[in-house]
Parts: sequence; C-alpha cells; structure tokens
Amino acid sequence: MRVIYVLCVLGVLVPDAAGGRRHHRRHDCPPFTCGHLSDVSFPFRRRGDPPECGVQSYELTCADDKATIQIDKETYSVSDINYGDSTLWVVDASFLDSRSSCLLPRWNPLLRDPRLQAKSHHIIELAPPVGVTWASFVNCSQEIRNSSWMYMPVACLSTSRSFVYVFTGQQSAYIQNLEPSCGYLATTPLGGSKLNSTSALQNVSYQDVVKLMMTGFAVRFPFTVSGWNFKECLALSIRIANIAIIDFYFWSCFLLGDRSHNNLIYTYMVVDTALLILKWTAVLCRFVLAPLAVFIFLAHKYWRNKITIDAVEKFLQMQLTLGPTRYAYTDLTAITGHFGEKLGQGGYGSVYKGVLPGYVNVAVKVLENANCNGEEFISEVSTIGRIHHVNVVRLVGFCSEELRRALVYEYMPRGSLDKYIFSSKRSFSWDKLNEIALGIARGINYLHQGCDMQILHFDIKPHNILLDDNFVPKVADFGLAKLYPRDNSFVPLNALRGTIGYIAPEMISRSFGVISSKSDVYSFGMLLLEMAGGRRNSDMHAGNSSQAYYPSWVYDRLIEQQVGVGEISAATVANMHELERKLCIIGLHCIQMKSHDRPTMSEVIEMLEGGVVGLQMPPRPFFCDDESMSPMMDSYQFSSGLTEILEEDE
Repeated sequence: MRVIYVLCVLGVLVPDAAGGRRHHRRHDCPPFTCGHLSDVSFPFRRRGDPPECGVQSYELTCADDKATIQIDKETYSVSDINYGDSTLWVVDASFLDSRSSCLLPRWNPLLRDPRLQAKSHHIIELAPPVGVTWASFVNCSQEIRNSSWMYMPVACLSTSRSFVYVFTGQQSAYIQNLEPSCGYLATTPLGGSKLNSTSALQNVSYQDVVKLMMTGFAVRFPFTVSGWNFKECLALSIRIANIAIIDFYFWSCFLLGDRSHNNLIYTYMVVDTALLILKWTAVLCRFVLAPLAVFIFLAHKYWRNKITIDAVEKFLQMQLTLGPTRYAYTDLTAITGHFGEKLGQGGYGSVYKGVLPGYVNVAVKVLENANCNGEEFISEVSTIGRIHHVNVVRLVGFCSEELRRALVYEYMPRGSLDKYIFSSKRSFSWDKLNEIALGIARGINYLHQGCDMQILHFDIKPHNILLDDNFVPKVADFGLAKLYPRDNSFVPLNALRGTIGYIAPEMISRSFGVISSKSDVYSFGMLLLEMAGGRRNSDMHAGNSSQAYYPSWVYDRLIEQQVGVGEISAATVANMHELERKLCIIGLHCIQMKSHDRPTMSEVIEMLEGGVVGLQMPPRPFFCDDESMSPMMDSYQFSSGLTEILEEDE
C-alpha cells in the first residue's frame, strides 16, 4: 500500500517538476533592453539577473548605451542579435576604443576552444559560421614580390628587416598558402559580402581590411539543454524522502494509539523495518551496485584509451589550420600500396615507402606503441610540423584514428648517415664530410634559434641524420624533442632521454651544468668525431679503456703527435688532412664536460666555415682522464647497438 502511494505521488511530481522547471527557465523572465539592443531574451541574460534567467556564458554587460559579451576571456561589443539563425554580430571592443589607424587583431580569438560546457549543463557554442572569409596577417623576413595570393603590405607595422602583409580568403589561414619566409602574426574573420568574390580579393588593401574589422563579424550561439542540474535532482530526492517519512509517522501514530498492544506494535515495526531494509538492499545490490561495478570496470578500460585519444584530438584541432595535412588510415593504405615496401624498423614503429598523387615519394612511419600517452606523437607534429628548413626533414602529413597513428615525411632516398660513415670503405671525401657536418650544424642551429620557440632535439646521432639525392643532410626523428622559450637558459626535465653514447653529462647529473641547447651541442660533437674516425664513440673490442673511449683516443693522438692513429688516418697526425683534423678539434670542443665550456651551434658553424688555422685545442675532457675512465669502463657495458632511453612520466 505504501509503495503504491509513493509511486503515485512520484508519478505526479516528476513531470510537474521537470516541466515547471524548464518552463520557468525559458519563459518566466521577461525580455530586456541592453544598451542599444531591445527585446533581448533567452538564452541571454544581464549581470545581476536571477540565476534561472538565461545562461551564464551568454551574459551581457550593459553600460554607456553599449552591450558587450565575454568570448574566450576577451570583450566584444554586440551590435545585433538575430534569433532566426542564432547569430550575433560582434566587434572587437579594443578596436572601438583605439584611436590608432594601425590595428592588428588578436591571434585566433575564436578558434582556441569554440565549443564550451557551461556549469548548468547547457551546451553552448561561440564561433564564426562555416565558410567565413578570413584576413591573415603575416610577418616575412624578406619582401614578397610574386605570389599566387595577394599579399598586401602593411606599412605601419613593417620595419626595414621585417615585412608585414595581409591577405584574405576562406583558406588564407591554411599553412600551405603561406610563403616560406613568412610566419603568421594574427588572423580574424571578416563580415559583409565584399570579400566573397574572387574579383574583390584582388583589390583589398590594408585600409579596406581595417574598415571591415571595425564593422565586426557574426558568431553562432546555438543552445541545447542536456538535462537537469544537481540542485534540481537533489530537490526532487528530498521531496520523495519527505513522503516516505510522513508515511512512516502516520502508521506509527495510528498503531501506538492503543497502549495495550505496545509490545506487538514494537515487534511489528522492527520486523517491518528489517524487511524493508533487506528488500531495498537486495534491490540496490541487484539493480545498482552490480551494474555500477560492471560499468566502473568497463569505464576504466575505456578511459585508458580515451584519455590518449582526447589529448591527441584536442591538440590536432588546435593545429588544424596551421599544421601538415591530415590523412585517413585508408589514404595511407593506398599511398603505401597496402604497406608493401618496408624501408626500416625503428624504436617507435615501421617505416614504409609511399607515393602521393603527382608521383611524390614519401616515407610513412606507422607508430606501433600507440597505446601510450601520445606525447611522442604530439611532440613530433608540434615541432617538425612548423619547421621549414633545408637541413630539417619536412613533415608532409599525419594520421590519427583512434589508436592508429602514423607520420608522413618527405622521402630520403639515400637513407641515414650511419650506414656511410661506419662502413669499411670511406664513402665521402673530406670536403663532402665537412659539407655534411656544416649542413647538420645549420639544421640544429635553426632548431635552437630560428623558431619562435626553442626546439631541443635531445637525440642527435648518425641514425637520425637522413640524406637526400644530393647527400644534403636533414635532421630527423623529433620524438624526444621539446619546446622551450628561447630566453630560458634552464630546461627542466624529470626523466633521462636520449641514446647512450650521445647523452650530455648534465642529462645524467646536474653537477655538470644545466640542461640547455648545449646538450644538443654535446651530441653533435660525438657525431663529428664519429664522422672523422669512421667508428662509434665506444668500442668493446678495444684493448684498453683509453682506446675504448674514442674521444680520449683522438685527444691523445692530437696532443702527443704520435704515429699510427689508426682509424683517424693511416699516416701520422702531422700528415692528417686539415679537414679531418678540424672535425676532430671542433668535436672535442663540443664534448667538454661542463656545458658552459662548450660553444653554441652558431659558434660551431663559424668554426666549420673557417679553416683549421687558428683553431685551439680545447682542454682535456674529464672523461678522457685514464684515472676516471677505468672505473667508468668497468661499470659501463658497451654493445654494437645503441640503447635508446625514452622519457617516462612520473
């Protein structure tokens, strides 16, 4: 009887609470006037309105006959609201307050995270409509004279060494339409219809763009209710609980009226309560706890994969307009001919040869350990995806579908440098070796100094230097690379990373100095010594520790001027080729134990471009001391292969 009564009351209350609550939210708040806007209604609200009126994310500020709204923490003036197509017309408030005629918009103010989740479970969206025309401002290191896009100069923002241009179009924000010497400064959507035709694009000047920016642009404001909030659910639960309490006290009062049957009444109440508890416990276990346990188990398995996918997808959405081409996995299957020609196997996956439309050869690296946190994938796309340099391998595109990920590079037909410098027959002349070393140094220096953010590679070694048809070297494999501000001299790292034999001492112990761009200089120095000698920097077959540690061996021969240097030269040190001697001396400069004793990559380039005359022998590195080498060699096990150390999250 009591159960039927509670269910009947609940059946009446639930529709009433839901319908009444939602109706109150939409219609009980009258329209209002805000600045020059009149008849403003749901989902918009004013600051200070009751919580049930409108949505917090659509809150308008009304002051001085103006209506403003906050979008991505920036203020925009609202000039019109169209409820028919759910759009509002906004103007950057900073433009209206500025008296300058030389304006530069914010960088992608509406593309950082266009879909937002409000606290009241309302799905909102504040983003420009699809197909809008964009104006992109670019900063170029050299003057643009001939281009398929109309680069219009912005004289008030340009200098003698920096040329600022603006060009418009629906695809102006795509990086493939950017000139190699240019980088993006800012981009903004444009309103109106003047720029929607090809003929109008040919006559758009900076002054025209400023006028259009001052008129503003449209953004969407769709609104969807996803369900009740916590307060509504809690209020309904309290009302149902009150009904059960009233029912309990009614029967207690009725039965306790007859004092002669107290024992029977108490027994009835205890038994009734115990049966009620057992019944609801069984129902709870069967219909709540058991499904909840299954749900938690499945959710845990799903979450482990989903968190990686979400992190990568969020990153890719941010890179959508500026990054390389995104391919579907089926596209890669067609490009590689069903992965028929395998080029090699690396620590992160297999590499296959492919052909793009237009007979452009590419190398497709399929990542096999894709169930990790995706950090290596994000690092590769975020670093190499923004680089355009002759000595850095170019990332053509990428693929990310669930846990299947791949990277598409330009094809390097000559392979990696290690198979040439470690061969029994010397493959290059000394002039060519010096040219290759100079190209590698320029590529690394571009990573350190040529980008907005300093890129530290942390894994410079012969295997990661690729050669094109003309043996032009290109730095590759950015899986361990990190981005840091260029003015930061200290780089925090929580884990060891790199390849044994090329890791700078400060990566192991901070007593040798701080981790910085000089860590890549150390790895490059080891690479130079291997290029000069044609052998790895460690050799387990050497007769003693001094010979096993190759830099020590080179240093002794250069200092003592002894005969029979072996792999350095077949003649005496005095008869060494001057370029061979130069590579060895520069390499020893780069591998100094203290990071502050090493040159920068810019200084290394100057030494490589100059002659051997004037090069001073550096101090003897700490690890070159025989006393220090013996215990170190006993505890250090060398192998013919290289051991790669990956970063692990703590």
